[in-house]
Amino acid sequence: MSTLTSAFDWLTTGSSWRGGEGIATRLGEHVLLTAASVGIASAVALPIGIALGHLGRGGTLAINISNIGRAMPTLAVLVLLAIGPLGIGDLATVLALTLFAIAPLVTNSYVGIREVDPGAVLAARGMGMSGGQVLRRVELPLALPMILLGLRLAAVQVVATATIAALIGGGGLGRFVVDGLANHEQNKVVGGAILVAVLALVVDGTLFALTRLLTRAPQPTRPRR
Repeated sequence: MSTLTSAFDWLTTGSSWRGGEGIATRLGEHVLLTAASVGIASAVALPIGIALGHLGRGGTLAINISNIGRAMPTLAVLVLLAIGPLGIGDLATVLALTLFAIAPLVTNSYVGIREVDPGAVLAARGMGMSGGQVLRRVELPLALPMILLGLRLAAVQVVATATIAALIGGGGLGRFVVDGLANHEQNKVVGGAILVAVLALVVDGTLFALTRLLTRAPQPTRPRR
């Protein structure tokens, strides 16, 4: 029996989905880790990127934050947090993944605001709008596609990277990969990798659909005769 066939059999067996260490439980853990990390990162990063873009300052800071985030070895950060006061577990994982997710959120929100048509901003100010009104009514709606793209990038990256949580005793789908390697169960290793890939595609597709829904241009109404 090939590895792919045995992995498919494992994925489609009902007993694999049940119990405290079943697929359903690990999938829920993985989703919670991702949601918590991206949620915290969004709460921190989006206001920073939007404010810097609105003020037209701090571009170098935003780029540097992005570069640091991309160059940061997440596994090394995870291990350092685990041997520190946070200890082994999901808390250290969430913090490491949050740091990892900040980069695309800051960069895309900053770039999105800065790429808004200056003519639209000038027109809004000419109408007497305050800085806050310009941001809410003009800049944010026009920058929304770029901001949501940053959210998609952050979420998909976190879904993939959350797999390493298992290396320090965390939960999630990475447990199948790590435990499968330790116990020479290739079906679980391949099955766990497939689950992570499918989850990443689902998250990306869902956020893409949300982007299309939120940024869809309103259709002009036809005058009645």
